[in-house]
Amino acid sequence: MMHKIGAVLYLLWGLLHIKAAIATYQLGATLEPGLVQGRVYQDAWSLVFFAISVSVIAVLLNWRNSRLGFWLNLGIASVTDIGFIIHVLAPGYIPMIPGIAGPILWVFAVTFTAAAIKKPSAT
Repeated sequence: MMHKIGAVLYLLWGLLHIKAAIATYQLGATLEPGLVQGRVYQDAWSLVFFAISVSVIAVLLNWRNSRLGFWLNLGIASVTDIGFIIHVLAPGYIPMIPGIAGPILWVFAVTFTAAAIKKPSAT
C-alpha cells in the first residue's frame, strides 16, 4: 500500500509541475524576444516533460512497486526539485509558501516508495 501512496504523491508532484511549467511559459511571454526569453521557454518545456515523465512512471511503475520506477522517479524528481530549491526557493525569488509544496511532495513520495521497495508488497 505504501508504494501506491508514493505513486499518488508523485502524480500530484507531476500535476503541480505541469502547472509550474505553464506559469513559467507565461512568464517567458512577458519577456522581450531574445536569449533570456528562449531560455525561459526552454525551462518551461523541460519542466513539463519532467512532470509528464514522473507522472507516467508513477502510474505505470511505482503503482506496481517497481524498483526501476523507484530509481527513475527518484532521479528525475530529485534533479528537478534540487535545482528549484537552489536556484529559486533558497534565494527567495518566490515565497516559501506555496513554493515548498513541490519539494514536500517529492520528499514524501520518495519516502513512501523507498519504504515499499525495502519491504516488497504481496501485490
